[in-house]
Amino acid sequence: MLVTSCGADEVLGLRQAVLRPHQRPDEVRFPDDDRPGTVHFCAQDDDGQVVGVVSLMRQSPPWRAELDAWRLRGMATAPEWRGLGVGRALVGAVSDHIAAGGGGLLWCNARLAAVGFYERAGMVTTGEVWQEPLIGPHIAMFVQILPPGPR
Repeated sequence: MLVTSCGADEVLGLRQAVLRPHQRPDEVRFPDDDRPGTVHFCAQDDDGQVVGVVSLMRQSPPWRAELDAWRLRGMATAPEWRGLGVGRALVGAVSDHIAAGGGGLLWCNARLAAVGFYERAGMVTTGEVWQEPLIGPHIAMFVQILPPGPR
């Protein structure tokens, strides 16, 4: 498996199929997908097939103004690839990108079913659970990513 940066159009198919099957692929584009500074990562199998995706955009969380904040969105792994390290590799790519840029707050609105995964990646929950229409219950999560160097 190989994780590389990719374009917004490359993440839409898996994002739609896994996270928003009730929408058409052209409806799952986020407003910030094409904004400067937004990056997308694709995990590919040995044949170049996209098996995991994630998008990362500069955005402060709603619970505090944070200058160096990044929002993780649209993380999806093909069902047959779950449990094989794809998600871990994608979060690693996101964390490396943030660290290389000087560090900052990484946050997301996590589906409750994914909380354990994000906790294993070092994130903690904050606030209350809410219901996202047509998608299900979510909770905010975050972790501080440090720049590289001695700790």
